[in-house]
Amino acid sequence: MVVTQAPPLFRTATLKITWEKLPDDYQLEEKPVENTGQPLIAGALRETLELSGFIKPQMLIASNFGLCATVDEQLIIKAPDWVYVSSVEPLAVAKARRSYTPNLEGEVPQVVMEFLSENDGGEYSVKRTYPPGKWFFYEQILKVTIYVVFEPEAGLLEVYRLQEKRYELELPNENGRHWLPELGLFLGTWHGKKEERTGYWLRWWDEAGNLLPWAVEQIEQERQRTEQEAQRAEQEHQRAEQEHQRAEQEHQRAEQERQRAEQERQRAERLAEYLRSQGINPDELS
Repeated sequence: MVVTQAPPLFRTATLKITWEKLPDDYQLEEKPVENTGQPLIAGALRETLELSGFIKPQMLIASNFGLCATVDEQLIIKAPDWVYVSSVEPLAVAKARRSYTPNLEGEVPQVVMEFLSENDGGEYSVKRTYPPGKWFFYEQILKVTIYVVFEPEAGLLEVYRLQEKRYELELPNENGRHWLPELGLFLGTWHGKKEERTGYWLRWWDEAGNLLPWAVEQIEQERQRTEQEAQRAEQEHQRAEQEHQRAEQEHQRAEQERQRAEQERQRAERLAEYLRSQGINPDELS
């Protein structure tokens, strides 16, 4: 068990925070999916990281996944819509990870995300009494570096960074994106269609500003590249065919010139023979 204390920013009483292993037989409550778009958005974030080769075995990237802490001897579990931990301890037995207790099982999450819904806005709750609000839990208990709040319907993205033990809103760059050095990527919004959902999505861009594609986009890019390669090959074939035709035409012209020269030689030879038959030496006619 690991013990830490939360800074008394919201009240004078110090919170006793411990990091204890969740019992194997503990029954985790199933967090209902508030709308079908949330898992699609979370899955799309992970998909591009997988395709780009970003994800390493020691990382934990999950959605709707329980983060655990014990505060004043009361277990607290929050399940953010998306979470990133750069390094976790491997499980002793190869099995699916049911939950995650920071400091005990690995590093504190670097990024958590919440996708707003039509509920009561608990993503901004600083409630400190049991059960504490999400904002208070991520900021004062877990001390997560980056807290992202995304409203999918309007495409509103807020990125908060932990500075001097408090979350401070970060402004986006001129492209409306946020640089996350913890991942070495930009995070921003994008409007379009994926699967059955059309709307705003969270997307990743690399340091050079290139959008990391989804699988379907990669397939389309490959299809276009293949089509372009086929078009280039066809153009090369046509150019080669044209060159062959030009060479053939040159050959034909050269053959025609040879034939004309031969015909002229034969006419000259017949004329010389005729002159000789008349007793005239053609070589003296000049």
